[in-house]
Amino acid sequence: MAKAFESLIDRVVQRSGLRRWRRAAEAAGHLDLVALRQLRGHARRLRRQVDRVIHVADGRLALPLTGSNAIQTPLGTDWAYRPQAWRGPLDRPGAAAVGNGTRIGDEVTVFHDCRVSEITLRQVRNTREADLAPFGLRMDVFRFDGSFLSLAIDLPPEAVQGLRRRHLVRLAAIVEMEKPLEIFARLNVKHGPNVEQAVRELPSEGGEVSVDFDLAYTNLNESRVEKMWLDLIFEGPEMNQVILRDLAMSRRPRLEL
Repeated sequence: MAKAFESLIDRVVQRSGLRRWRRAAEAAGHLDLVALRQLRGHARRLRRQVDRVIHVADGRLALPLTGSNAIQTPLGTDWAYRPQAWRGPLDRPGAAAVGNGTRIGDEVTVFHDCRVSEITLRQVRNTREADLAPFGLRMDVFRFDGSFLSLAIDLPPEAVQGLRRRHLVRLAAIVEMEKPLEIFARLNVKHGPNVEQAVRELPSEGGEVSVDFDLAYTNLNESRVEKMWLDLIFEGPEMNQVILRDLAMSRRPRLEL
């Protein structure tokens, strides 16, 4: 009985609060500037909390399960990771006329040298039964007057903990595109003042793809490793749509003979 009473009170309070903000919205156009500034401050504080509730609710109610880090990995994998943009809903799910250096979420940054950007990037919901990643990233490129376009994906500190030259680092992705496109994946590992780089080309027809980066062919200083990130470089992307349905990284030590 007590719980039902509390629930009734909650509903009354919520309806009362909703009516109050409806009246405030109607009055906003006629308030003096001092009162309007105070009302805006209250509204912004409320919006932050409402946005938090919506963000968590969208994540928990979405299918495939949001936050899923279910990744198909090779035998012997000692680290695996699906970046945030493919794992959970972003506060800012996309952008149009994307400028150089624009960040999507906390881990993805867009780089290009277009004078006029006709690039859009948006997080999309995966709904296919076969999808392990809850979300994907869709990039639309219309006219393209630049010489390069890339996505830089930051990887967490765990990616380089215990990293050795005998490690193989794997990129696994699901790529959809309107027409064939050259996409290069470049793994970057910072050690001291230097950055080791390894480049692999993804199949131009897309689909489920994976490439391995063999650190044995680098000059990696194992004692000075600081961080690792991935660049996806798109060659000639004009008038194309690319959807990265999934992107996951993993690493495993090479088998000793």
